[in-house]
Amino acid sequence: MPLKTAVVRAFRILAIAEACSWAALLVGMYFKWIAKTSELGVEIAGPVHGALFVGYGVAALALWRIQRWSFPVALFAGLSAVFPFATVAFERWAGKRGLLSEHEAVTEDSLETAGV
Repeated sequence: MPLKTAVVRAFRILAIAEACSWAALLVGMYFKWIAKTSELGVEIAGPVHGALFVGYGVAALALWRIQRWSFPVALFAGLSAVFPFATVAFERWAGKRGLLSEHEAVTEDSLETAGV
């Protein structure tokens, strides 16, 4: 599997997983701070969410370079990890605009080097 395909797939999976971990963390925070029954949810979901947050950020940085995203797109990808469930919205937005294409885009430069 080419690197580009692997990074795009990892990014898509991490976007969804990061959003799910947000949900788990919010539930854990409810039980810790509102219901005042247990800290276990935060103790488990916190590190999991942290790891997925970092993984999503690394994948976004990799795609910024591999996919040649503009700075505003990369910034939007990074900021989406800060707000609950926004990584899924960004992933769908980027996918609809071809920013998560697993195939090489056809450009004038690639046509010239292909001898067309």
